[in-house]
Amino acid sequence: MKYGRTYNFSAGPAMMPEEVLEEIAAEMMNYRGSGMCVMEMSHRSKAFQTIFDEAKADLKQLMGIPDNYKILFVQGGGTVQFSMVPMNLLKGGVACYVETGAWSKKAIKEAKKFGEVKVVASSADKNYSYVPDCSNLDIPDNADYVYICENETIHGLTYRKLPNTKGHVLVSDQSSMFLSRPCNVADYGLIWGGVQKNVGPAGMSIVIIREDLIRDDLDDTLPVYLNYKTHADADSLYNTPNCWAIYCCGKVFKYLLKNGGLEAMNARNEEKAKVLYDFLDQSKFFTGAVVKEDRSLMNVPFVTPSKEQDAEVVAASKAAGFDNLKGHKSVGGLRASIYNAMPKEGVEALVDFLSKYEKEHA
Repeated sequence: MKYGRTYNFSAGPAMMPEEVLEEIAAEMMNYRGSGMCVMEMSHRSKAFQTIFDEAKADLKQLMGIPDNYKILFVQGGGTVQFSMVPMNLLKGGVACYVETGAWSKKAIKEAKKFGEVKVVASSADKNYSYVPDCSNLDIPDNADYVYICENETIHGLTYRKLPNTKGHVLVSDQSSMFLSRPCNVADYGLIWGGVQKNVGPAGMSIVIIREDLIRDDLDDTLPVYLNYKTHADADSLYNTPNCWAIYCCGKVFKYLLKNGGLEAMNARNEEKAKVLYDFLDQSKFFTGAVVKEDRSLMNVPFVTPSKEQDAEVVAASKAAGFDNLKGHKSVGGLRASIYNAMPKEGVEALVDFLSKYEKEHA
């Protein structure tokens, strides 16, 4: 780590690759001879249009996005998408949701404002410590879509196998796993992700939507900005977009392409997550919160024998140069978010700290 930077285990906003930050810093005051920062630049300018076009093309290449899908850059984070999904996709039928943690719960609550919602599976019975069996869900014929949060940031679990939607549209919140591993986009009708966890700065979501799901009958009923058709028709430039986030995300897309793409990221993420999980599995003081087969590679929640000791470890970790290891306020404990930009050395340093702490305090 350079520049006196800390190992930041925040769940979001989170670490970005140092190489990317250095490029951004070098272009801050004068972007490629334009005489201005990207934050000062008109979204209608030729310079920004090039930034935008390259970002979209690079993301398409990274994920292998088919031609019949639109890439939308939408202002706002997950809270906006919790509403936009049912507002755009509910057609008078049923919205089916799998409840696996805090973020799918929030999505369910919002969707109920716009129509009938059926929770077709849940792991609430064991405090969202596992992904329920989704191989034979009770999905009604009039289901408009099936919704999952594919990686639950707070509870630290992820899907290893997608649900059997029985031919219905699959919608996935991929916020905290976006671009962390290969993804067959054609398996989904809609993918969305808040970029502040694994891709860029806060304030924007990326939506990847199959064209046939973009409706022509909502112009007179939805607020203009909350209609996916608005963004698709205007190529995400209906109004001033989050230019800075698009620019930063574009830098990350190029970084990922240069460093082996999503297959390479997945291999790195599996390798560094194994370091932490192997330690937790043998520890007699720290305990992981999720069953082994459903553990997230991005977010690792764990606990000590008591809330008081949890707090003591958090304080000690901060004093030792680690940051944001406190678990989410809704669940407590500790949590290490180890997104693409977290180097393996950071995870190894954390394990070394936790191991020493256990020997001294257990």
